[in-house]
Amino acid sequence: MTIDKTEMSREFVKVPTPNFEPSERWRIIKNILVISCAFMVNFTAFMGASNLQSSVNADQSLGTFTLSAIYGSLLFSNILLPALIISWLGCKWTMSISVLAYMPFIASQFYPKFYTMIPSGLSVGLGGGPLWCAKCTYLTVIAEAYSTVSDVAVDVLVTRFFGLFFMFYQMAQVWGNLISSAVLSYGIDTVVSNVTLNSSVVAEICGANFCGVSEENKNPNLQRPPVERIYLISGIYLGCMILACLIIAFAVDPLSRYDRNRARLVKGSSGFKLLAVTLKLLKEKNQLLILPITLFIGAEQAFLFADYNASFVSCAWGINNIGYVMICFGITNAIAALFTGAIMKLTGRKPVMIFAFCLHLSLFVYMLRWKPTPEQGIIFFLLSGLWGVCDSIWLVQVNALSGILFPGQEEAAFANFRLWESTGSVITYVYSPYLCTCTKLYLLIGILCVGMSGFGVIEWLGIRADRTVSNNKPDLELMNDRDIN
Repeated sequence: MTIDKTEMSREFVKVPTPNFEPSERWRIIKNILVISCAFMVNFTAFMGASNLQSSVNADQSLGTFTLSAIYGSLLFSNILLPALIISWLGCKWTMSISVLAYMPFIASQFYPKFYTMIPSGLSVGLGGGPLWCAKCTYLTVIAEAYSTVSDVAVDVLVTRFFGLFFMFYQMAQVWGNLISSAVLSYGIDTVVSNVTLNSSVVAEICGANFCGVSEENKNPNLQRPPVERIYLISGIYLGCMILACLIIAFAVDPLSRYDRNRARLVKGSSGFKLLAVTLKLLKEKNQLLILPITLFIGAEQAFLFADYNASFVSCAWGINNIGYVMICFGITNAIAALFTGAIMKLTGRKPVMIFAFCLHLSLFVYMLRWKPTPEQGIIFFLLSGLWGVCDSIWLVQVNALSGILFPGQEEAAFANFRLWESTGSVITYVYSPYLCTCTKLYLLIGILCVGMSGFGVIEWLGIRADRTVSNNKPDLELMNDRDIN
């Protein structure tokens, strides 16, 4: 395989790896746990607020437009800001300060107007790119440091650390829904409507056959909750974000402790050089091959939150059950993220990815044929739970693979990951109102197959590279540095 010779490559800027005591591994684990907890607290607030937008701020589709603004600005942020911000602030302070960009989104819930919520949505997108890129870079670099005091390979450690992180991150879906559900339902008697659709009618208009809701079939459950409850939820969420910012600021070690090479390299390069590396990475063969599966991750998440909830859960079972179904998704996603790294150590990456491909494809096929009815409540939970397993595997494996494929260019690699993941989400949100659910499912199947094909080519090229290196000893050290296996 061709060895990349960019200015960011470690092969050409060699600095001796710092020597750590064996006890340093506990400090590394502490940093991972602290970052994971901070993200969980921050996204407890963000996810909880986001899940309420389409119902709480449904007037003139204000909530939907705000979410579109978030993902639209995230496209810009992912490609232009991460390398620049990280070069100025470093990974630790980039994460801490980026959390501040999420706070206007929560604050705008106290006065939800277009001129308050749209700018606050843009702020979230601008902060999201640097936040996620800094986190991914931090985890990848400390995995390399951890490998120097352990007998575990770097790629296994990267996957394991990402799995631990996403376990905490996905639990935010649980806590966010619990907070909003508890506040909105406390002290209020549940009123059950006497008007119910016949199961046979539901089976025909919901699920894959769902093509939107007409005006005459408006759901009365979408009435806006009392403003006092919204204020209370917003206050709790705002407190969560402030806490997350403080956790990172006071409890995380600077990344320079584990990679002094990176600290000097970033400080010695201009922001425009780092931006050029981010853009240049789009020409890399491996980046192009991993791009479709990254698009799929954004698309499948957008479909779950928008179309699965509307076409299946809300249409067939009731909008009041969406929160519970999403809690099931969050729990299975978190559990799967925890075990993905351990399983990958035993089986390797390929079997795990193939399992996720087969499982997700099976879910799509089943949803195309399934006729949902209110009596099938367990199936709604089963589908969301299995979807959580798949989503966890995609997030952990593709994030880890991005760091492994581009050592020394993690900022650019993870910026591209977030760029194309966000692109997948934006595209899905844009075409969602105009297509029936069955068409969306077919599109997801196509993107998944293309993405898995790209992953297969990456693995095949990696095997060929291993054979070439084994017969060419002078290149052995460089290939090991890239750690592509």
